[in-house]
Amino acid sequence: MTVYCATSNKGKLKEFQMAAPDFDVRALPVSVPPPEETGDTFEVNAVEKALAYGAHTDEYLFADDSGLEVDALGGAPGVISARYAGEHATDAQNNALLLAKLRGVADRTARFVCVIALVKSGKLVKTFRGSVEGRIIGEPRGGTGFGYDPLFYHEPFGCTFGEATLEQKMQVSHRAQALEEMFAYLRLL
Repeated sequence: MTVYCATSNKGKLKEFQMAAPDFDVRALPVSVPPPEETGDTFEVNAVEKALAYGAHTDEYLFADDSGLEVDALGGAPGVISARYAGEHATDAQNNALLLAKLRGVADRTARFVCVIALVKSGKLVKTFRGSVEGRIIGEPRGGTGFGYDPLFYHEPFGCTFGEATLEQKMQVSHRAQALEEMFAYLRLL
């Protein structure tokens, strides 16, 4: 079964494809300007994106919204994780701002959260959620992954997501959990 995903992020696309080798996961073949993310939750943003992109195909399409929630920061950066240091911020800039805000803070518990919205023929079918717990370390470690992965220490691995292999990360990540639920749902159709 072909399932389209609404992302221009190559790191995410690779994770999406690895999550279900029995599906043909593709980026939407038409160029669609990204919708503005105006929601205050991951679910609202995922649904808005899926409906906007889903209007361009009658096939199944999914969109995700994901980010990092840090307890000591009241859940920030949250839905603005990719834009934490500004609209066109790099991963390094976002990571630097996060570390600056956590300077001197002892409680660095955090979680990655992902919500996936699945649509077909422009209508919402279902949403799926995943999360993984960890803590933010004091400096980036590792060259794999993207976003906040080099700062996100996952105790069971004994390393950051930036030091873990993609295969390890895909066993436990927030995105992997939400994808697993979605693909399990699609296999039953």
